[in-house]
Amino acid sequence: MVAKNDTERSPTSIERARKKQLAQEEGSRMMAQFQQESVAVRKNMERLRALRLAKEAEAEAQAEAAPPVAKKKSRKKA
Repeated sequence: MVAKNDTERSPTSIERARKKQLAQEEGSRMMAQFQQESVAVRKNMERLRALRLAKEAEAEAQAEAAPPVAKKKSRKKA
């Protein structure tokens, strides 16, 4: 049996290495995309939270500025 040099690789080995490299690259791209999407979601959540807090503060300010509403007394039928 003749021993192969370490520099000689079989076509199957080369194909496996190529597929592994492609999988790593795809994984890296997907992780980068995932991170970008998560940053976008967090920014949107912050924007919506700020809008909600501003709306709540405005509603509270209007409630404090408005005169208190007198409660009507109900009459009971005798």
